[in-house]
Amino acid sequence: MKTFLRQLVLCALPLVFAAGSGYYFTTIQGSCGAMVGALFSGKCAGRQRQYLVRFQLGGAAAGTVIAATLGAVLEHRRRRAVQRTTAEQPSTPVGEPS
Repeated sequence: MKTFLRQLVLCALPLVFAAGSGYYFTTIQGSCGAMVGALFSGKCAGRQRQYLVRFQLGGAAAGTVIAATLGAVLEHRRRRAVQRTTAEQPSTPVGEPS
């Protein structure tokens, strides 16, 4: 169960980063009418959606890199722990059944 939860968290990181960056973009970005006026607000809305998608894509990419790095570190730690426990087991003397 612990492994399942670890993998679930690692898989959810890109989604969380994408949602967070999208939310951040909407909080720092004003409305199109306030930025460029009523005349160009139609074009601004399309451009604003494109920037929102780019922010979300960048957040998902950053989340993917962080999840991959974290997963590699955790896997390396796990392998070292497994190797350490197998190395500490006493070996049976030669000629005796195991």
